[in-house]
Amino acid sequence: MTNASVILPAGDPPPRPDYERKVEAAEAIGDIARKLTWRERLLQNALFRRVVILVVLGLVWQVYATILDNELMLPKLSVTLVALWDAFVHGTLLERTLFSLEILLIGYAIGVVLAAALVSVSATTQVGNDLLSTLTAMFNPLPAIALLPLALLWFGLGMGSIVFVIVHSVLWAVALNTHSGFQSVSETMRMAGQTFGLKGLRYIFGILVPAALPAIVSGLKIGWAFAWRTLIAAELVFGASSRSGGLGWFIFENRVALETPYVFAGLLTVILIGLAIESLVFRTLETHTLRKWGMQR
Repeated sequence: MTNASVILPAGDPPPRPDYERKVEAAEAIGDIARKLTWRERLLQNALFRRVVILVVLGLVWQVYATILDNELMLPKLSVTLVALWDAFVHGTLLERTLFSLEILLIGYAIGVVLAAALVSVSATTQVGNDLLSTLTAMFNPLPAIALLPLALLWFGLGMGSIVFVIVHSVLWAVALNTHSGFQSVSETMRMAGQTFGLKGLRYIFGILVPAALPAIVSGLKIGWAFAWRTLIAAELVFGASSRSGGLGWFIFENRVALETPYVFAGLLTVILIGLAIESLVFRTLETHTLRKWGMQR
């Protein structure tokens, strides 16, 4: 058996044969733009999926509390909902909720403004960058609840002390996330802004903020969660002032009175407000910015 070498002919290769295919009728292919069934539309609805999860968690709570059969330890969901309605309609839960939200919004707004100022200075000067890095390394690990004794000495028993600890919990979370987002902006985008002569606030809001928006929104959400935690913890310790208090003080009063259903009603109020803010505020912000601009799925 001999090995035969293949010798390719010189010149251009032979032309490829042409094939002509007939276009099939659309009926044979099928309806490409098929309408989704009602089940498929429900499964693609994020609100429906979340409601299903909440219903399942509520059923688990109801069944486990029924099996436990100890209202002092864990009341049933149905009993908690009755207590929630009674506290809102006939009790002081609505007043306490509005009081807590007022303090929360004041502290959150101050914290966000201070964080924006610190990050703006850090983005434009090296000294500001070093200052923010040092301050976040010092104060971010410090629990806000640890500042309660100092807050009492400086601001007394009342709204000022609670606002102070909320500002502390919000400031460093928002500043750290925003600073990390600014640091992740590519050098190409930075040089493009400098090429167009952008400086100062125009450079920050024209280049850094749009590019770092996912990190900024994430920091705002984390700061909001930290503010809620700090608020409830602070009010549990010294939330009453001039016969007024917030949700934390409502929970504390009912815990002392061993009214466990009302304690869970206060906790459920915090959860419901958190879900509402997440769905109505932050999700709307993400939909009209991050998802609209292709920065988030």
